Parts: sequence; structure tokens; C-alpha cells
Amino acid sequence: MKGDDLALRIAGLIQEKKGHEVVILDLRGLTSMADYFVICSADSDPQVRAITGHIRDRLLQQTIKPWHIEGQTSSSWVLLDFIDVVVHIFKPEARGFYGLERLWGDAPRKTIEEENDTAGPDPG
Repeated sequence: MKGDDLALRIAGLIQEKKGHEVVILDLRGLTSMADYFVICSADSDPQVRAITGHIRDRLLQQTIKPWHIEGQTSSSWVLLDFIDVVVHIFKPEARGFYGLERLWGDAPRKTIEEENDTAGPDPG
């Protein structure tokens, strides 16, 4: 799976577990460490763990395995490294503190629209 396709797939998996403020930073041409960062916020330690596990498990079904996972003991920032795509799952206070979007301000970004699951009753 190409890096851009993988980044979008991961963004969708994040949304399935109600992660929010999902942003994809295109780092190509800026660094050789990765082609994309996928950054999201989660509201609690259990949600960070749920998003992390969901991404790992669903991609393993496609034989895509993370090269490295960091931060699972603290759960305020978990990093999943898929070589071309690095995923950052933050609790809001950690995301604000580390400011990856500010640090990589020159990177083109794609903000993933949040799914609206507050639909009212069916009018028909």
C-alpha cells in the first residue's frame, strides 16, 4: 500500500474509534524520516489504547505491521511507525504541548472531516 493510501486508511481507522482532529501532514521533500504524519486526538487513556489497537489489528489483517510502537505505557502520546507513515495519537494536553503541527508548519496538510454521528430520527 502506498504511503498516501496508508495515511488515508489510518485516518479512517482513527475515526472508527472516534478519534478527532485528524490531520495528515505530507512530509515528502521536507525530511527523510517519513513521508506522512497522521496526527489525532483522543480524550482518554482507554481511547488512546483503543485507537492504537484498532489500527494495529486492522492493518495486521492486511499484513501491514508497524515497525515500532512507542508510548503505550503512558497513553498520553502513542506513536506507531509504519516507516513511510508515522501515526501520533495524543491526548489533547500532550498534543498542545508537543505542537507537531507547529513544528512541521511548512508541510502541506489535509484535515480529515469528522464523521457526524449525531443524526436525528429518520424523517421518512
